[in-house]
Amino acid sequence: MAKRMEIVAIEGIPEVKAGDDLAGLIIDACTAEFPLEAGDVLIVSQKVVSKAENRLVHVDPDDPLSHKPLVLAEAKRVLRRRGDLIITETAHGYVCANAGIDRSNVSPDVAALLPVDSDRSARRIRDAITYRTGTQVAVIVADTFGRPWRRGVTDIALGCAGILPILDLRGTADATGRTLHVTEVCIVDELAGAAELVRGKSSGVAVAIIRGVDEAWFGTGSVVEDVVRSYDDDLFR
Repeated sequence: MAKRMEIVAIEGIPEVKAGDDLAGLIIDACTAEFPLEAGDVLIVSQKVVSKAENRLVHVDPDDPLSHKPLVLAEAKRVLRRRGDLIITETAHGYVCANAGIDRSNVSPDVAALLPVDSDRSARRIRDAITYRTGTQVAVIVADTFGRPWRRGVTDIALGCAGILPILDLRGTADATGRTLHVTEVCIVDELAGAAELVRGKSSGVAVAIIRGVDEAWFGTGSVVEDVVRSYDDDLFR
């Protein structure tokens, strides 16, 4: 039988506000549209996590650059500047534009900061869903990032729970029988990017379900600890 995955956008989640029960909203929407099954992977937009966790700061709606002081406050280091663009390293270790601060899909007088700990956010959502429904799922908190040397943006994982961040293929054989020595696949990023194709950038769809993920990919780990390169391993910072 051919391998296949199914990716479904969950459209019924209402506008999320600070303090909302995000797990409960996800459960209700999934129950109505695409009931959860064991082994599902939920891709959840960082923006709704930040809203639920009240990671929102008021800014001047008439000044498109009024969030810039927040960028410096949220940055661990500033790596590059070009005009209004600032490339930063956040406290989490993410290298991204403007410390991940975003004014899209929020009201004009608000800027959204990244969650303090997206791995913890993913665990909270997963644990609440498992406790309330009895269904074992995995959760990835995803956000849109640019990439050095490549045009265009894609969604990547900021945090995860219940799924291996990295699939380590070192020591296994390729299709010709050769032993792989360096291959590590960031499956949480690949799943986040795949889910964005059905969620869309401007549709306001905050959650997607990926069904059919290989059972071997489920486990424990952390995006910050397992995916973000240490300084010793990083050739570019």
